[in-house]
Amino acid sequence: MAPRRSAGILLYRLAREEPEVLLGHMGGPFWARRDAGAWTIPKGEYGAGEEPEAAARREFEEELGVAPPEGDLVPLGDVRQSGGKVVTAFALCGDLDPAAVVPGTFTLEWPRGSGVTREFPELDRVAWFDLSRASEALVVAQRRFLDRLSVKSP
Repeated sequence: MAPRRSAGILLYRLAREEPEVLLGHMGGPFWARRDAGAWTIPKGEYGAGEEPEAAARREFEEELGVAPPEGDLVPLGDVRQSGGKVVTAFALCGDLDPAAVVPGTFTLEWPRGSGVTREFPELDRVAWFDLSRASEALVVAQRRFLDRLSVKSP
């Protein structure tokens, strides 16, 4: 069976000497009280018939409620997360006001086994991070994208 695949955009801006990256804190009850390792790039799953770049742009808008800034996407490659999902990321230089974000939502039975379904934001917070803070906050496998970004950014 082929692994599930996701694609996303690591938005960055140049602030002072070091880039800052835009990350989202994963929503829902599982992540509510976690910080380290609970942040992600805006991303989402795509199927065999869709190109990763198109999926990354679509998922950015679905997850954040705003279109990604104009610009060329720079490939950052793939990583395999601990659950087996393969994530393809692209870097994009641009700016975005976290206050403008209107996150997408998902439905989950919560509490588990209660028969009650609730809606949760896919990302409950969005913020800019310098690279060292982003390295602490990001899901472990996605931290490799930061190393690849620092090589590709001016």
